[in-house]
Amino acid sequence: MVVEKPSQQIKQPPLIMPPRTQVGVIGWMRHNLFSTPLNIILTCLSFWFLWIAIPPLFNWIFLDSIWIASSRKECWAKMAVPESAACWAFILDRINLFIYGFYPENFRWRINVSFILLILATIPVLYDKMPRRKLGLLFSLLFPFLAGWLLVGGLGLPVVPTHKFGGIMLTLIIGVTGISFSLPIGILLALGRKSKMPVLSILCILFIEFIRGVPLIALLFIASTMLNYFLPPGTVFDLLLRVLIMVTIFSAAYIAEVVRGGIQGIPDGQYEAANSLGLNYFKAHYLIILPQALKISIPGIVNTFIGLFKDTTLVLIIGMLDPLGIGRASLADAVWAGLAREVYLFIAFFFFICCFGMSRYSLYLEKKLNTGY
Repeated sequence: MVVEKPSQQIKQPPLIMPPRTQVGVIGWMRHNLFSTPLNIILTCLSFWFLWIAIPPLFNWIFLDSIWIASSRKECWAKMAVPESAACWAFILDRINLFIYGFYPENFRWRINVSFILLILATIPVLYDKMPRRKLGLLFSLLFPFLAGWLLVGGLGLPVVPTHKFGGIMLTLIIGVTGISFSLPIGILLALGRKSKMPVLSILCILFIEFIRGVPLIALLFIASTMLNYFLPPGTVFDLLLRVLIMVTIFSAAYIAEVVRGGIQGIPDGQYEAANSLGLNYFKAHYLIILPQALKISIPGIVNTFIGLFKDTTLVLIIGMLDPLGIGRASLADAVWAGLAREVYLFIAFFFFICCFGMSRYSLYLEKKLNTGY
């Protein structure tokens, strides 16, 4: 009788962990900061620059800064050395002017309510899992008209002339209006330019190329001065409304080209699939073509939005006081003269926060809509 020996178990080789210098923070630094001699030199130079630049800047902005003072002289008197630190007391003294412009003080609650409604109107646009999102989107569509009624007045509210608008409020009005209306107009222009109807295509091409070929500042000058010559005598066309129209169409022309590039990136097979399903032109673009084209165009669209938001400072040229104009006017006051660094740093920080927020949301959308093709 043959006795079978139990089969010997195959021993697994011991698990060898990677060296600590190849993983974690040390591994990341070796692969990204110290991978080559050139990277080592650039990294060391960068660390050296940060070492000598950040501590003095941090002290100037935060640690040694003055927050309570009634004038520049008093602010500098509290410093060990005049001008050795930031005088944020100036910004705090003029903060209402920076935010509300020359809007009447007893009506500023209307601006505050508009700011709150703006936040509520953006939630259903940015957050697609919001309960009853369709009602929220309907409110978002109605928000520009509701905010216009609150800010300008009428229908029971005292009227506030638009020449009193200024500061951050004016920047948000121009930026939000331009972004909200330029995207749908730009999509329509892109579709019109690719249309098979020659007249419509030629009109869209002429419009887009003319707007792209003229600087925004020239369009603003046209809006502020020359436009009145083409209107019937006695016609009153509000300057802010003219600026909003020019900014919107200027941005729409650039967005049209961005969206057109996205549409051209769609394979022909998508059009054939839409035809095989029996979809007409409008349904094919609404359900199949445009969703994919807009996904491709997100970086370019958001880049155009950021450029539009920063270009709102150009309204200073035609006499409208945005935060930059308010800052320059405040510096003309002898009590606070000589504090330009604080003003421009504050304005730069405001624009950075807004533009950085748009940029981060763009990256979030790209990751969320990434399907691998």
